[in-house]
Amino acid sequence: MSYRVKTATVYLLGFFLDLINLFVANVAYPVIGKDLGADVNELAWVGTGYILGLTLIIPLSSWLSKRLGAKTILILSLSLFTVATAGAGTAGSVYVLIAWRVLQGLGGGLLIPVGQTLTYQQYRPDERAGLTSLILLVALLAPALSPAVGGIIVDYLGWRWIFFINLPLALLTLVFALCWLKADEKPAAPSAPFDLYGFITGSAGLILLLLGLGRLGSSTTLSSGALFTIAGLAALIIFTRLSLKNAQPVLNLKLIRDPLMRISMLVYLLIPGVFIGVSMITMLYLQSVLGMRASDTGFLMLPWSLASFLAITLTGKLYNRCGPRPLFIIGCIMQGTGIALLTQADATTYPLLLAAFAFMGMGGSLCSSTAQSTAFIQTPHDHLADASAIWNINRQLAFGFGVAFLSLFLNMILSWQGVDNVNNSAQHSAIIHAFRLCFMFVAVSALIPLILCLRLPNKQILQTLKNRT
Repeated sequence: MSYRVKTATVYLLGFFLDLINLFVANVAYPVIGKDLGADVNELAWVGTGYILGLTLIIPLSSWLSKRLGAKTILILSLSLFTVATAGAGTAGSVYVLIAWRVLQGLGGGLLIPVGQTLTYQQYRPDERAGLTSLILLVALLAPALSPAVGGIIVDYLGWRWIFFINLPLALLTLVFALCWLKADEKPAAPSAPFDLYGFITGSAGLILLLLGLGRLGSSTTLSSGALFTIAGLAALIIFTRLSLKNAQPVLNLKLIRDPLMRISMLVYLLIPGVFIGVSMITMLYLQSVLGMRASDTGFLMLPWSLASFLAITLTGKLYNRCGPRPLFIIGCIMQGTGIALLTQADATTYPLLLAAFAFMGMGGSLCSSTAQSTAFIQTPHDHLADASAIWNINRQLAFGFGVAFLSLFLNMILSWQGVDNVNNSAQHSAIIHAFRLCFMFVAVSALIPLILCLRLPNKQILQTLKNRT
């Protein structure tokens, strides 16, 4: 086996580990909630904590690689990820589980940017298309298999095994990294000091904002939630000002001034990002409210993945012909249609649920693949690394905010309906009504990106693409 194949194998295994941990916990939320006595806000942080860890560590990837070397970073990341995975499986309370999930994210967050850089260095530009196909295949397999397999594990072994089952693969990846990757050359010192103030203010802003959004959903923590939210926004404003003034900031936010980058990021936030929140809310609704089995709800990701594969294929074939605007518009409409179908779902309408997830898979992936193809069209070559870091952070933030906002909105509706617990059988009708209102709100919000897409200079983009062929 050649060295570049070994490198790609380590990267793809790490990528797969990261993705399955992003999706596998969704199907276990209802069981975790009952076992650990957690409410919707706390369950949301089981997923958000992992995303938070991922997001906080990504800006450090380039600086740490230069300081310690790629192999060292990958080994340390895999080691932390493995220990945190075992800790999550043994957690005795939801807060301990959230803490382990944050550490899991910190370990897994470096696997993608560092592993991808190390792997792409081994392939010529004309060879990277095949590598990209493998990456997309892994990106589809993870959300397709992890909820279905996770549902079976939850039904027959218990929720803790959705973490324990990752340990053999994590250890195997760690062994491969130790044995296959070449020893690091002596790393050169970074050319500029690390932007410590920018990193601190950005991290503080993100943590405070996510804490605030989570606490706004409960009447007992409304005031503290508002305080955290305001403090988080203030910290992010300071971070933005510091970054724009710094010659070499931790994140080059000036790149977001490019309208194609900015619109693509917003579309990703409002469509694929929101889907993670929709998925969590749907699993809670189907299992806790309608009484479906975890394995049955987990299999709903199979039509989603098949539709996603079709959408990614179509985007590759049609993008250079029709540009991003029509693909965005079709994707938004299909995403909204899929979520709207959830308002009519009950325990006897499984085919309708399959159709809903297929629509969401097609619409969400049309938007995500089109957004990724559009974001970097006008980015100068020497800024691609910085733009990639911003894009990956936005991707993680989209997932985190999707869960936070959906949890907040659902809790607000439940509060208005006078519902104190989604497992309260005496309030069954009110609970169903609250979930359906939530789904309808999100379905309508999927149309918001249409306004953004109308501002895209579609003809200009097509001409730019034509000139570069």
